[in-house]
Amino acid sequence: MSTTRKKNRAVRRILAAGAGIATVGALVAALPAGASDTKGGGGYGEGRYVDVQLLSFNDLHGNLEPPTGSSGRLTHRNEDGTTKTIEGVGGVEYLATHLRQARQGQRYSVTAAAGDMIGASPLVSGLFHDEPTVEALNKLKLDVSSVGNHEFDEGARELARMQNGGCHPVEGCFEEGKTFRGANFPYLAANVTNEKSGRPMLDPYFVWERNGVKIGFIGVTLEGTANIVSAEGIKGLKFGDEVETINKYAKVLERKGVKSIVALLHEGGMPASGAYNYDCDTPGAGAGISGPIVDIAKNVTPQVDALVTGHTHQAYACTIPDPSGKPRTVTSAASFGRLYTDTTLTYDRRSKDIVRTAVASANHVVTRDVTPAKDMTDLIGRYKALAAPIAGRPVGHISADIENPIDGVEKPLGNLIADAQLEGMAPADKGGAQLALMNPGGIRAPLVRAQANGEGDGVVTYGEAYTVQPFTNMMTAVDLTGAQLITTLQQQVSGANQAAPKILQVSKGFTYTLDMTKTGADRIVVGSVRLNGEAIDPAKTYRVAMNEFLAGGGDGFPVLKEHTNKLVGASDLDLFTAYLGANSSASAPLAPPALGRITVVK
Repeated sequence: MSTTRKKNRAVRRILAAGAGIATVGALVAALPAGASDTKGGGGYGEGRYVDVQLLSFNDLHGNLEPPTGSSGRLTHRNEDGTTKTIEGVGGVEYLATHLRQARQGQRYSVTAAAGDMIGASPLVSGLFHDEPTVEALNKLKLDVSSVGNHEFDEGARELARMQNGGCHPVEGCFEEGKTFRGANFPYLAANVTNEKSGRPMLDPYFVWERNGVKIGFIGVTLEGTANIVSAEGIKGLKFGDEVETINKYAKVLERKGVKSIVALLHEGGMPASGAYNYDCDTPGAGAGISGPIVDIAKNVTPQVDALVTGHTHQAYACTIPDPSGKPRTVTSAASFGRLYTDTTLTYDRRSKDIVRTAVASANHVVTRDVTPAKDMTDLIGRYKALAAPIAGRPVGHISADIENPIDGVEKPLGNLIADAQLEGMAPADKGGAQLALMNPGGIRAPLVRAQANGEGDGVVTYGEAYTVQPFTNMMTAVDLTGAQLITTLQQQVSGANQAAPKILQVSKGFTYTLDMTKTGADRIVVGSVRLNGEAIDPAKTYRVAMNEFLAGGGDGFPVLKEHTNKLVGASDLDLFTAYLGANSSASAPLAPPALGRITVVK
């Protein structure tokens, strides 16, 4: 094939992927001037340049079955700037089919993930400690994944079991005669080290190789992981700086002769639009995205050719400039298996590096109009049968969808959960709670009125309630002073949460004003904080219900660790299902709670 024809092929590929390069001249320059594509460059009967397909996704969270409600939707941006909602996307049966179709005709194809494959999972996976999801990822032919914060939900030892296999240390094997084999792919944790030895708890990097083509993968989770997982499970571990770690291991790979490098990073950004196909390179490279990934990408060594990211559950395929000012591909495929990213990396056999200007990337919708993968259908059916006696039990009734929308600081489902926690912890012998606080990240899915498995519209099953609250955190009732309570509210929008506020969901009777025209802690209007109409007294002691994650200072609320007089109660899931059962029936289903507890000034 002539050099001109190869250049034209690169042009067509970039155009098809919507790479956002502005001029035809830039497209024609997709390969270096004067480059030869004659055979013999690598001794494998191929030309000098080889296209490697990189398929990637992130934040699956054990969503094997098709996600429902808002979790199964995407927003599409039309050419005229309007948007439309795409309903019914995702599900591992369909993700498998799409990935397998995408690989057809590709001699070089590698599949990678950027963390949170497991954790906060629906019941069909979570009930079995996510063994079903790891089994599904093996069938998907996942080659490599970074760890994410949710990989640590059950602690470092359980993560090691996910990698190496073996039956659960308490519950044993879930199927007679079958032992969990672990992940066929390496989990990478370059910046998760033992505090004493300094050594990574899992492999820091992985080298994928086919016919002399080598691509190194470095996997890291966000440095702040320790702030958003249970402290008990990560004792003795240190989470290092993302940039320093990636740059360190890029040098290691270079010394080993691996010059093509991809970083798998469980940290991300926020594009200016929620549409999965929004062009975040408008008006210039990376101009349409903000958040932690921007500074990280701008400081990761130019030795790294692309970054596959996650954590924020957003969709983007941007080109953020590296430290030398050269655009570099940075991608994320939303969450729950609704998208996958297809990136073409053009590998130069002579330099053993990626031709950066020839990298093209785009996100693709995991539609359900394809034939579901039978092996995945069988896997899901097997585990659903094991879970059925528990999952299908009715626990309540609702009159309409109760969602946790992205926009807005107060959420109907958050109010419902906080009310359930207050009711469960309010009796004197259960803790005597006067109010409840719920972290928004602990609410994982909506309650959907439409039936899912023949239970009837409006019926909430145990499996559906589990999907909403899958962590099974134990509830606590603690003493906090009024001053500490006000500080808690201020820490929602200051300190570790100033850049990305985490607004706690509050129980009925607790109200305050959030002034978004101000900054930091000043956003909390202190005089507006009231309990049942009475102003909070800084010197008075209040009984507050919260889960143990929050009570340990999780999610950037260090003041909550200063609590006293702790009483541990039932799990958050038990309180949630008990509340649904006590406050709803087939003839009187529960309606979405009204808003108005948090007044927002914009």
